[in-house]
Amino acid sequence: MARRGGGRRSKLAVRSAPLEDNQKPIQAGEMGGQFKPFTENDVTDVIQNIYRILEEIGFSQATPHCIETCLAYGAKLGDDGRLRMPKEIVDRAINESERNLILFGQDPKHDLHVNGSRVYFATGGAAVMIANPEDKSYRDSTAQDLYNMARIVDTCENIHLFQRTCVLRDIEDNYAMDLNTTYNSVMGTSKHVGASWTDKDHLEKTLKMLHMIAGSEEQWRERPFVSQSNCFVVPPMKFAEESLECLRIAVEGGMPVLLLSAGQAGATAPPCLAGTVSQAWAECLGGLVYVNAIKPGAPAILGTWPFVSDLRTGAMSGGSPEQGILSAACAQIGIYFDLPMGTGAGMSDSKLPDFQGGAEHASNVAVSALAGANIIYESAGMYASLLSACPESILLDNDSLGACMRMVKGLPVNEKTLGFDVIKDVCLNSKGHYLGSDQTLDVMQSEYIYPDFYNRLSPGEWLDAGKPEALKLAVNKTKEILSNYFPKHISDEIDDEIRKTFPIHLKKSDIGR
Repeated sequence: MARRGGGRRSKLAVRSAPLEDNQKPIQAGEMGGQFKPFTENDVTDVIQNIYRILEEIGFSQATPHCIETCLAYGAKLGDDGRLRMPKEIVDRAINESERNLILFGQDPKHDLHVNGSRVYFATGGAAVMIANPEDKSYRDSTAQDLYNMARIVDTCENIHLFQRTCVLRDIEDNYAMDLNTTYNSVMGTSKHVGASWTDKDHLEKTLKMLHMIAGSEEQWRERPFVSQSNCFVVPPMKFAEESLECLRIAVEGGMPVLLLSAGQAGATAPPCLAGTVSQAWAECLGGLVYVNAIKPGAPAILGTWPFVSDLRTGAMSGGSPEQGILSAACAQIGIYFDLPMGTGAGMSDSKLPDFQGGAEHASNVAVSALAGANIIYESAGMYASLLSACPESILLDNDSLGACMRMVKGLPVNEKTLGFDVIKDVCLNSKGHYLGSDQTLDVMQSEYIYPDFYNRLSPGEWLDAGKPEALKLAVNKTKEILSNYFPKHISDEIDDEIRKTFPIHLKKSDIGR
C-alpha cells in the first residue's frame, strides 16, 4: 500500500506541475458560434436592413477627405449632403478586408489571431472614477491607475488584450493625456494595447514614440502592437469629423483600427434590438468602406458596441440581459460577414464587486463568447455602466473569463473521452468510483480549470481556513502585484529616450525604475 500511495503521490506531483500552453484545458482564441440568437431567416432580414440603411439613408457630416475618397470608391453624395453607399461597394470593402487579422503583442507569445469565431477577452472603457472595494468609496481616476491596471492585466492569463480602462484625470492637457495613455499602457503590459486619441496631431506624435519602442518605423509597421479605438460615428448615422481624421492617420500609419459604433438602444439607436443591431453594423460597415478606400485590406475590427438604455429612466444599463443578447447578435452577424469583430460585454451596473456585479458580468460575457464574438471588450473590471473601474475586480473577472472560455471550448468526443473502458473497469471490478483511475489523474489539468480566487472548500474546510472571501483575496493579491511587479519589456535606455522627447507624466520611480 505504501508503494501504491507513493506512486499516486508522484503522479499527482507530475500533474500539478505547470502545463505547456498547448496542453492547457483552454486556449486563447477558442472557437465560439454555438449560440445563435437569430434564426437563418432573421439573419437574412437583418442583412438586408443593413444594406438598405447604407444605401438609402447614408451618413451626414463626412469630411472632405472622406467624401473624396469614398466617392472614388463608388459611394454617392446626395443633394442633402449625405454620403450613401450602394451594396456593391459595401461588398467590395467586405471582400477586400483582411480576414486573418493578427493583433501583435510586444511579446510574440501574446499575438492574437482574430478570425472566424475565435474568442478573446479584453478590458476597455473610459472610466472617470476608481472604485475602492475596501472602503466602498469612489475617487477620480489617474495616470497611475491606468499603469497599475495594465500590469495587473499582464499577470492575467484569461485577459488577452489591454484596452484603455480609465481616463487620466490628473492630466489636463489633451495631448499629454493621449500620449500618456498610450505610454502607460505599453509600459504596463507586453500584450496588445488599444488606445484612442482626441486629435490627429496627437496620434502622429504618439506614432513617433511607438516607432522608438519598436526600433524603427519599419519594425513598427511589421508588428504594430497598439490599435486605435475610434468612435468615428455619432449614432445615428453621423460621422464624427475629428475622429475621421484620426482614423485616416491610423490607417496611413499602419495602425490597426477598431471601428466603434456605440449607439444606445432607445436613445441614439432604435428601441427594438434588431434595429439596434442593424444600425450598429451599418455604421461600422460605413467605416470599413472608408478604411478600404484609403488602403484596401488595412487591418480593421468591426466594433459593434451597441449599449442599452433603461427605458424607465433613459440611463445606460450595461449589465442588463439586453446588453448580452445585443452583443451576441452582433457576433452572429460578424460570423455571417466573416469579418473580425469586437463587442462590449461584461460591464456591470453595480457600483462594486458584489453578487449583482458577478452575475451581470458572467452572464453577458458568456452569451457573447458562445456566440463567437472575436474580441469581447470591457470584459473585466468595469462598474457603474463604465463610469468606474475596479483594479481588484480584474483579478476576480479573470477567473470568470476562464470559466466562460471553458464553456466556449465545449466537450470533445472521441474514444478516450467517451470512457467505455474506464466505465467497464470501475463497474465490473467493483471499484465503485473513478477517483483513483489513471484517466482521472490524466485529465485533471487538461480538461478542468481551477479558479485562483473563487472558493471550492467544504463548509468545514472554509471555517478552518478562516472564512476566506474571494474579494479579500483579490485585494491582497492586487497589493502584492502593485508592490512587486514592474514589467521591464521596454528597456531603461528606450524609456530614457522617450522621456527626453515626450512629456511623460509618471516619474521613473512610479514605474519601478
